[in-house]
Amino acid sequence: MPSTLAILAHPTQVSNVLTWLSQHQRVLTHFQIMAPADMAQSIEQGWDVSQIDLVTLKNSSQGGDIELAAHILAGDVAGVLFFTDPEAIVTAFPSFTLVLRACQIQGIPIALNEVSATLLLRGMAESQIAYLIFNPVSGQGNPNTDLALIKEVLEPQIMVNVIMTKPELNPADQARDIIEHIHSKNEHDMGRSLIIASGGDGTVSAVAGAAMNTGIPLGVIPRGTANAFSVGLGIPTNLRAACETILAGNTHVVDAARCNDIPMILLAGVGFEAGMVDGASRQLKNELGNLAYVLSGVRQLAAAAPFEATLEIDGEVSTVTTNAITVANVAPATSVLAQGLGEVIPDDGLLEVTISTSTTRLQGINAMASLMAAAAWGNPTQRDDITCLRTNRIKVTANPPQKLVIDGEILEANPMEFECLPQALTVFAPLKTL
Repeated sequence: MPSTLAILAHPTQVSNVLTWLSQHQRVLTHFQIMAPADMAQSIEQGWDVSQIDLVTLKNSSQGGDIELAAHILAGDVAGVLFFTDPEAIVTAFPSFTLVLRACQIQGIPIALNEVSATLLLRGMAESQIAYLIFNPVSGQGNPNTDLALIKEVLEPQIMVNVIMTKPELNPADQARDIIEHIHSKNEHDMGRSLIIASGGDGTVSAVAGAAMNTGIPLGVIPRGTANAFSVGLGIPTNLRAACETILAGNTHVVDAARCNDIPMILLAGVGFEAGMVDGASRQLKNELGNLAYVLSGVRQLAAAAPFEATLEIDGEVSTVTTNAITVANVAPATSVLAQGLGEVIPDDGLLEVTISTSTTRLQGINAMASLMAAAAWGNPTQRDDITCLRTNRIKVTANPPQKLVIDGEILEANPMEFECLPQALTVFAPLKTL
């Protein structure tokens, strides 16, 4: 259900509703308020409107009650507070019969006086409020069908506000605006707000990067090609199961990371992996799914050239000749180049670093096979041309400069300084199995 409350009153009840509103103003700031223009004007006169999100409809006499009924039928309203005049309930504006009929059809609760309004607000205040950042261009499914299913599963228990991503907006900025909105109500916060990211790893990474160290839990509903973050944490990639994971309420506190102050929740690749990701076009991913990365990897294996990398760890400096460096925070087994240690631990306060020093294509193929085996068995690789380590900080300088990929996004940076941020992110995830 949306977090929108409709407020109406017959003329003789306006003073009563304004008194009630003033008594519950702090809690009501958590909700969007929708009201006909005459009621909205009275609210503006009695409230500091900078503290509320007020949607103004037409005057009741001009069809504001009809406009409201349309919003109710469209599923835009979570509850209705309609302070009625018992003596004129049938004839007065706004039309009680019209609004009541819309509420009955849509199954929306309606309160008619101070006592029932307080009970309705108390019940809604105990509900979780989720801000769903939804990327409609992610994945290969129908976004309208996907969104309808998500709301169908979540809304009986959670009030869902949908925020669509847009090409001209960064999802991280949208998430930061939501977080600022939540934190602005800390003084009287109900402590039940959460953010949900639904899209591919790019969308999830952007939203998670904004949510780092905020204490606001993050739900993930994966709809991308690889869905590496979800797979790495055991979050189902089935939409319904992912929604049910959020409803279950189990959270996992995991690490995050930064590379040159750029948030990172998955992994970064220098050299081979960056070229592989760069070569997997959107069209190729739409046609082949995860196989797009495999095909791009085969091409990159033939084209990758070694480079010199200077590594600085805990004040010690060393130089290696390599064609691939991967620094991982969370990574599923399918992220082969991150699997030198056999697994990537998401909550140990350390980053997993895998460095390939293969010099021929055959060595590269054998190294890839060894990394796949390491992931399958959960044991570190034993090859001499693969160096693996765990550290909370590493600085890499490439000569010549190399492509860098962070959570699927191609960037340019040299040097590159990676830092683990222990326990920076709270994520809804299934309980760990022993």
